[in-house]
Amino acid sequence: MNKNEVINILNFRHACKEFNNQKSISKEDLDVILEGGRLAPSSVGIEPWHFIVVENKNLKDKLSEVCFGGAKQIQTCSDFIVLLTRTADEIKSDSHYIEYLLKDVQNLTDEHYNMMKGFLKNVDNMFDNDKAFQAYATEQTYIALSSMMLTAAMLEIDSCPIGGMDKKAVTKILVEEGLLDTKKFQVTLGCAFGYRAKPATPKKRQPLSEVSTIVK
Repeated sequence: MNKNEVINILNFRHACKEFNNQKSISKEDLDVILEGGRLAPSSVGIEPWHFIVVENKNLKDKLSEVCFGGAKQIQTCSDFIVLLTRTADEIKSDSHYIEYLLKDVQNLTDEHYNMMKGFLKNVDNMFDNDKAFQAYATEQTYIALSSMMLTAAMLEIDSCPIGGMDKKAVTKILVEEGLLDTKKFQVTLGCAFGYRAKPATPKKRQPLSEVSTIVK
């Protein structure tokens, strides 16, 4: 991939306001988009996210009613993904999740396990309260979303992040559907994926000189 191809991908990605509801993302392409999230970087490798992929029309309609920032996008997209973030208790150094992550996922030796536990304990101590700890975890989920959107753009699939939502209402719906355990996760934001119904307008951005400073 050359530099022009990279720029073309970045220009292709836009916040799609309406999708072609007659065109669906293939399972193969959806799996690649989800891999974009799974393989995204996270602070200390805590992977605090979970992705609920909604293809069911009835559920999409329910969610669109409480997501004021993306009603049309949710109703017309192929897949609406709700991004969850683990709660503060879930990512503290003494949690069952961290134990699973270090031992079963990362397969650390006893020496490295103890080192990481000590390091993560220091991370715990960086935050004055659970609200600050939760904000730290939530920041990681936004990184995963960005990776998923760029992955989609590489596949010429459109996306639209949706933060304008009634999170309490979204949470209630997902709990009632048996899709969310609020002790382990909280709703962060959503993103619609699919194929654009209309051509995108060219991006209007500040020049690079206004948004970057190079220090040599």
